[in-house]
This record gives sequence, C-alpha cells and structure tokens, in this order.
Amino acid sequence: MKTGMLKLLLAALAGYAATSVALQAIASPSLARPAVAVHQARWTPAGAETRRPIGWHNLCRVQGDECDAGPQMPVNVALTPQAQHLLFAVTTLANRAITPQTDDDHYHLDRKTLIDWWTYPDDGAGDCSDFMLLKRKMLIEAGWPRAAALATVVLDRNGDGHAVLTVTTDEGDFVLDNLTDKVLRWNETGYAFVKRQSQADENVWVALADGGEAGAVSSTSSLPIVKVSSR
Repeated sequence: MKTGMLKLLLAALAGYAATSVALQAIASPSLARPAVAVHQARWTPAGAETRRPIGWHNLCRVQGDECDAGPQMPVNVALTPQAQHLLFAVTTLANRAITPQTDDDHYHLDRKTLIDWWTYPDDGAGDCSDFMLLKRKMLIEAGWPRAAALATVVLDRNGDGHAVLTVTTDEGDFVLDNLTDKVLRWNETGYAFVKRQSQADENVWVALADGGEAGAVSSTSSLPIVKVSSR
C-alpha cells in the first residue's frame, strides 16, 4: 500500500537518494566493524520454525497483498557505503516523521478480540511494529531484497515485547529501531531476540537462539552476497 505518509516518505527517500550529498547530510558515521571473537556472533543465531506473531497474521488477513511474495532466495546485502547511507536515511526519515503512539491509544483496541495490530502508519502515528513495517517497505522499494529485510520480535531491556527490523548483510545482522536513530549490530542492542521472518519465506517465522551459540547459526553467515539495486 502506497498511500498517505508511506507515499510521502518514499518520495522523500527518492529525493535523498538522488545525490550522495543529501544522503551524507543525514547519515551517521560509517557502521563500526570491530573484530568479533566468534565470527558467527555477527549474525543472529536462528533456530527452528515457530508460530508467526498475531500482528503479522492480522496484517496478512487485512492486507493480503503484503504477504504474497512467496519463497525467496536467502541473501546477505553487501554493506557498501551506499547501503549504509540507505539504512541511515530510512531510519532517520521514519523516526522523525512518525509520532509514537500505542495501539490502545491509536486504535482503541478491544483486547478481547484483537491482541495486536500491525499496519502502516499512514496517518503519521504508530507503535514499534508500524515503524518496523514502514522501514521494511521503504527499503524494499529502494531495492533492498525482501529476504534481507526481516520483521523481528524482541524483548526490550525492560522485558517488554518490541518489534524491530533486522537487515542481513555480509558484515552481520543490523537492527533498525524506532527507539534510536543508530543502526546497531543485533548483539549491541541489549535486546533478547525471540523470533523473526525466515529469509526463505516471509510468512514463515523462526525462533532466535539469543546468546550467539555457534551451532545455531547454520549457513546465515555464508549466504550469497548481493548489492542493493536502485529502482
């Protein structure tokens, strides 16, 4: 869906992408690439298939075209300077344009019939899941592969449920979050990672083995590497 705030932000993103100068103006310094004792800790340890969140189920029920991409080839994106600028641009644009608002205040949910509501913040307000969906859509529209932009559920530092976007790159998995403009590696966020979309199918979700156990990573760190193709 490309209406309202989403359409405006996609247009703004295209404007930023027009020149490297504009991207540099909002971009933070390049992502740090520190030495990691366990190489595989750069990538989120993914485990077995698990139940998808009720919020994703509700999105697919109401906006079926958002969930019909089907199977896809898992990839990591080359973390070039251009890719870094795109991540920072999407994060900054969305975080500054959308007003944080809980589902209860925004939609006045009846918790007896609707537990969680994921949608696009077309009216300029939304909670963490709405920020996440918006950033995912913006990245995909900018040429970032769907298989490398994954809706993710975590527990924040207070133990509360929180939604973020994980992007998979040749330098590891990074997180786009509405609580900060920084693009952090997954294991630098302080979050406990619960589940996320499978890279092979956005409608399949996998459990995340938080803590960096090497045996749980499988082949995530050695996937084919692609560059972002502008559209």
